[in-house]
Formats: sequence, C-alpha cells, structure tokens
Amino acid sequence: MKKIKVLTILIIILAIICAGIYYYKIYNKKTNELTLYGNVEIRQVDLSFQVAGRILKMLKEEGDSVKGGELVAIMDDRDYKADFDKNSAEVERTKAISENAASQYERQAPLCTDDTVSKQDCDTLLNNKKETLAAYNSAVASKQDSKNKLDYTKVYAPEEGIITTRIQEPGANVTVGQPVYTLSKSKPVWIRAYIPETQLGNIKYGMQAKVLTDSINPATGKNREYNGWVGYISPVAEFTPKTVQTEDLRTDLVYRIRVYVNDIDPYLRQGMPTTIKINLDGNNKNE
Repeated sequence: MKKIKVLTILIIILAIICAGIYYYKIYNKKTNELTLYGNVEIRQVDLSFQVAGRILKMLKEEGDSVKGGELVAIMDDRDYKADFDKNSAEVERTKAISENAASQYERQAPLCTDDTVSKQDCDTLLNNKKETLAAYNSAVASKQDSKNKLDYTKVYAPEEGIITTRIQEPGANVTVGQPVYTLSKSKPVWIRAYIPETQLGNIKYGMQAKVLTDSINPATGKNREYNGWVGYISPVAEFTPKTVQTEDLRTDLVYRIRVYVNDIDPYLRQGMPTTIKINLDGNNKNE
C-alpha cells in the first residue's frame, strides 16, 4: 500500500514537471513570436495604346490570365498602314534619286581633278549627291516612325498576370495612353503590414515569416499558409492607419513593412486580409 502511494506521488510529480516544461515552451514560443495583421498587395499596371484611334478588338475579359507578350487588344490600323505604305514608297523613290546622283558624281569626279569639268559643276554634283542622300535618310526615318505607329496599334501584356478590369470596348475611340485594361501582375506578391516601434529592433531584412489567410484549405482543414520573408522596412514612422487598428491605437507610431511571399498561388488576391507570424529567433533567409 505504501509503495502504491509513493508511486502515485512520483507520477504526480512527473506529470507536474512535464506540464511545467510544456507550458514553459509554449510561453517562450509565444513571447518569441511576433504576430502582425496586413493585406495582400500586388503590382498593377494600366495597359493602353501608344497611338490614338478606334478600338477594333478587345481579346480578353476580366479574370482572364495572360502571359508576357500576349496580344490583348487591336486598334483599327488602316490609316497607319496607309501612312506606312506611303513612306515605304517614298524610301524607294528617294533611294533611286540618291543612287542616280551618286553615279553622276562618280562618273564626273575624275574630270574634276584635271579641270575638264568646271569647279562649279563639280560642286553642284557633289552637293546634289549629299542632298539626295539626306532626303533618302529622312525617308527611311519617316518609314521607321510610321512602322512604329503601326505596331503601336496592338497592345501586348508586359508580364504574366490577370486582367482585373476591362475599361474599354470595341468601337471606342481612345487617345494616346488612355487605359483599356488593368493588369494585376502574378508576382511579386507581398503583405503590407505595420509594426509597432517597440518591436522595430527585433526584425531585420530577410527574416522568415509565415503568412496565413482566413480561408480554410479543404484539403487540410486548416488556414491556407504561405512562407515569406521580410523584404522592406520603412525608415519613416507614421501614425497607424485607421483601417488597421482600433481607435485606441490609431495615434501610435508604427513602421510599414513588406513580407514577400515565396509560394505564390491563385488564392492570394489583392487586398486580402492576412495574419503574419514572425519567429524572432528565426534565421535570416540567406543564411
């Protein structure tokens, strides 16, 4: 009976020690983990024509994925094509005149050295050669300019991304630089968050972080989780944005940071709220 009591006491003591170790680890983990709240940010770009005219085709809808260099919009190019054809013909015309002037000068050049042909005539031939060559070069430049404008009647996606806004429709007349689409780039993707001044000395560039969204992954039954790293820390303090914290904390000074996400997927969307957890004992990303 006595042995049973001793054994029971030992078990209770062991259980207390294990519980103490467990709570000690949990407490340390919590105190060494910084939790922040932020929103997903993705770079966006407005796509537009570099010339004015009437839109002929809009090839993408909102939500469509595009690759870098993919054609997304076409303008009516008849006027620009006619201008290009006109300048192409002018190049051929001035080229023939320039070559003829050069041939005349080359034939007469030997006669200029022995004064068989007067100096005035020789100067006239030389100036005519230079003038016609300049006219040819000007025509080539005009042709290239019209070629560029003809190319500008098409809009291509600069990078991989998703069309978030379709601003114009076929038949609309647009000016130079007037947006027709808004493209949300696939990467980089980062989380904009704010860190209190008291924690500023505990983080550094490259520090690893975990990013969690409010969405539950059906495959795991847990919040979607992503790996990231601290890629930007603002050197300037600012007041906490009203949309981020409660009224009691709005006057606190904070520093804006960016946590860049490594494993980007289609479930991270512009403006999505997230939770960031940074292990303050974590190693630098590059270490």
